[in-house]
Amino acid sequence: MFKYSKLATVALVAIVAAGGSVRAQDAAADPVVAKVGAVEIHESELKLGMAGLDPQLANLPDDQKRVAALSSIIDVKLLAADADKEGLQDTADFKQRLAYLTDRELHNAYFKKHVVDAVTPEEVKARYEKEIAAIEPQDEIRARHILVKTEEEAKAIIKDLDAGKDFVEIAKEKSTDPNKSEGGDLGYFAKGRMVPEFEAAAFALEKGAYSKEPVKTQFGYHVIKVEDKRKQQPPALDQVEQQVRQLVMRDKYLELLEKAKAAAPVDIQDPALKTAYDAVNKQNAEDAEDGGEEAAPATEGQQ
Repeated sequence: MFKYSKLATVALVAIVAAGGSVRAQDAAADPVVAKVGAVEIHESELKLGMAGLDPQLANLPDDQKRVAALSSIIDVKLLAADADKEGLQDTADFKQRLAYLTDRELHNAYFKKHVVDAVTPEEVKARYEKEIAAIEPQDEIRARHILVKTEEEAKAIIKDLDAGKDFVEIAKEKSTDPNKSEGGDLGYFAKGRMVPEFEAAAFALEKGAYSKEPVKTQFGYHVIKVEDKRKQQPPALDQVEQQVRQLVMRDKYLELLEKAKAAAPVDIQDPALKTAYDAVNKQNAEDAEDGGEEAAPATEGQQ
């Protein structure tokens, strides 16, 4: 049976908005879902709580996530009220932490506005085309193989092929590889995908040819046939759109940081920290120039 109390102990809410704050939604669009004393908990706050749940709860059904989030918000409200009575909000430690959290959330809001929401489909398409143009297409082949345990079996299969028997039918009948039902079809592959002995033999064959000698690998003895040769096809935009979008976001983020640092130069007083900071930033800059995928920070659910 589902244990709501257990959920409440592991649910983590990012930042719970103070009760009585000004809300963009009207009462009908943002109804009150619960009250803690005189403090109202609105639907919008519950959604914030759901977004900030611990990752281990992310796959729960929505109704269970709502209960987990509500349990956490209620717990926070109850103890926050007691903390307020004790004046903890006036302590130096609390003010320092609140200032840090405020800066972080402002950073996230700015990032969302000027990076996440600013990326256009046209920018993603242009970056995709740039990345594709920079890739030198590799040679790839489509091959089939028949795998057997002994060299004698492989030589017998080659004789059958020399006599005109069909490669696909022999593969279905005699191959020990799991893909025997597909006639030993391995699909298209480029260099670096197969074990060295197999790869060397396969790429040495002409289109339509099969190996005249058994090819030995750690798996046994292979007879290989090359069905086709071509240049490797680039992935379609819809297959890599999220990765390309990350690259565009990274570039926008780095541009924002460069402008901000130019306006407010960073001066690190601790020599060791300065050395480490400079090294990290140098590496990040080099990764960006090399087209690495070091992305800008996430804006949701940060703790």
